[in-house]
Amino acid sequence: MKKRLFVFSLAVTSILTASAQCVMNLQTKKIGSAVSPTMYGLFFEDINFAADGGLYAEMVKNRSFEFPNAFTGWDVSGKVTLKEDGPFERNPHYVRLAPSGHRDKHTMIENHGFFGMGVKSGEEYRFSIWARVPEGGTAKLWIDLVDNATMRDDQKLGNASVEVSGKEWKKYTTIIKPNRTFAKAHLRVWGDGKVTTDVEHVSLFPVNTYKGRENGLRQDLAKALEDIHPGVFRFPGGCIVEGTDLPTRYQWKNTTGPVENRPLNENRWHYTFTNRYFPDYFQSYGLGFFEFFQLCEDIKAEPLPVLSVGLACQFQNSDEHAHAAMNELQPYIDDCLDLIEFANGPATSKWGKVRADMGHPEPFNMKYLAIGNEQWDTPYFTRLKPFVEAVRARYPEIMIVGTSGPDSEGKMFEKGWEAMRELKADLVDEHFYRNESFFLGTAEGKQRYGNCGALRYDSYNRKGSKVFAGEYACHGAGKKWNHYETSLYEAAFMTGIERNADVVKMATYAPLFAHVEGWQWRPDLIWFDNLRMFNSVSYYVQQMFAMNKGTNVLKLTTGEKQVPVAGQENMNGLFASSVFDSTTNEIIIKVVNTSETLQGITINLLGMNGERVAETLTLHHTGSMDDENTLEQPTKIQPVSSSLKCVTEGRKQETVLKDQLPPKSFRLYKVKK
Repeated sequence: MKKRLFVFSLAVTSILTASAQCVMNLQTKKIGSAVSPTMYGLFFEDINFAADGGLYAEMVKNRSFEFPNAFTGWDVSGKVTLKEDGPFERNPHYVRLAPSGHRDKHTMIENHGFFGMGVKSGEEYRFSIWARVPEGGTAKLWIDLVDNATMRDDQKLGNASVEVSGKEWKKYTTIIKPNRTFAKAHLRVWGDGKVTTDVEHVSLFPVNTYKGRENGLRQDLAKALEDIHPGVFRFPGGCIVEGTDLPTRYQWKNTTGPVENRPLNENRWHYTFTNRYFPDYFQSYGLGFFEFFQLCEDIKAEPLPVLSVGLACQFQNSDEHAHAAMNELQPYIDDCLDLIEFANGPATSKWGKVRADMGHPEPFNMKYLAIGNEQWDTPYFTRLKPFVEAVRARYPEIMIVGTSGPDSEGKMFEKGWEAMRELKADLVDEHFYRNESFFLGTAEGKQRYGNCGALRYDSYNRKGSKVFAGEYACHGAGKKWNHYETSLYEAAFMTGIERNADVVKMATYAPLFAHVEGWQWRPDLIWFDNLRMFNSVSYYVQQMFAMNKGTNVLKLTTGEKQVPVAGQENMNGLFASSVFDSTTNEIIIKVVNTSETLQGITINLLGMNGERVAETLTLHHTGSMDDENTLEQPTKIQPVSSSLKCVTEGRKQETVLKDQLPPKSFRLYKVKK
């Protein structure tokens, strides 16, 4: 008898667990705050070889011999000498390839690329070089793509040649088509055995770049950005805006004009992390502000450039003399004003003409400008003021983004917000790389961080400056990689961003890219090697929100007090938000179950009648919560589409959505209104 009672008790418990319902009420007729078109976007910084060796499709490292060690990335043999009176003022170095004097001694330079060069069988690669014959006449250069890594009889993957003529510098191009796919190719340039030849700006690009541009972007990586459908694109950083010191800060004017004459810049990340040290990490500026604006136009994202406020990295420079003094700020202010003219000015203006000469006579219609990155306290506030005054006076239509500093809470964070409101910044850039407790808003998180989780923005001041969550990611405690569980918690947090669309106008996960052999920081949104790439689970979370952001918030509540569906204390790990999309006439509901149990949900679509079919998109993984996508299994975890029939209940036959939400899952519902 006792055994039967025990079995019956287990059965009842199982039924109750499976059928227990969280009841939510969705007000479908009460259209709420507008969701900004810029709500979900992307943040780019040249860390983890995101630009050179990554998104920027150039395959030759140190193509103009301008690294401090001029032959970094190169092997040389025979009579190779470095010269510094070349044709490009800001890149004066080139090499002279002289005959060795012996038939079987070859003068040659060979480039290693970025962790090698990834080439694909049958694809075309455009080789280009600036060259001359200093003594006049003609010379021939042989170009080989080679495999030095495998034991093959013939190292050559593909080859071509160019005929160089005359004493004047000219650009020469040819196409190489590899005979097989190889991830670690090198590029070899052989000098003429009889004639001295000077060479400069040695370059190799895939012909198949994004949008087919010669100075273009890597097709697969740029397409992944487009596929998110971002509303805003913040560039070029990040800490590289500040530089370790002011001379090495990112300077946008150096990234304009012919690519051959853009000067090299030190990347502040090449020596920052001694545990992952890349002393050969520099910025060619081939991917510059023109290319960033062009990319924004291509992927239909609002450009959000970030410029220096005259402060070097405050973490690394406590001495006031490391920064520009107040009476030295005018060149930095001019950079801001000139950038607006470059982006928006007529082709007849000084900087508008630079843009037009680069191939884009029409304005880019930039609306936002961030001044300073992750800076804080009085040194930042006092410097920012004259920038704001100058921009407001000449370009009052530009929306200015300030920053609350590197923390998501605390006295300095609060001081930053107070200063930004006083300066009337349109948006305030918040950064938070925090653990699970922050993103879930647990008791531990609240004790440690204060205002956190999906309820973070419920209590924000509704007047004045708005929020730009400019850099954020869930960094697992002791698990700092792109695993499934933390991505799920990012989704939970984002329901609070969406619900508070009257306060939060932009949000961008960070960082964006990472080379699997060249990373220094993780987690990251998109990973790649020389031939392949994969989207992290966090990527799919961002995409699910960005492609379904709607146009207006809808009120979604639960319980007698009709509280937001957000959190641990009253919702057993359920988080939810809802929007209406006026362009598609759809109700979009996002529900995240962060608990370890199946949860039944009932959503009353108040104001809607009759049976409907909800389209669903579900992110769910039944394996380890530490699992992630990889190059070998790029689609191991990704959303799955399905549908669910809504029922009708009550005298008014109102539409009701009922579902069983799997443990540790994120499900999106779309119902035609």
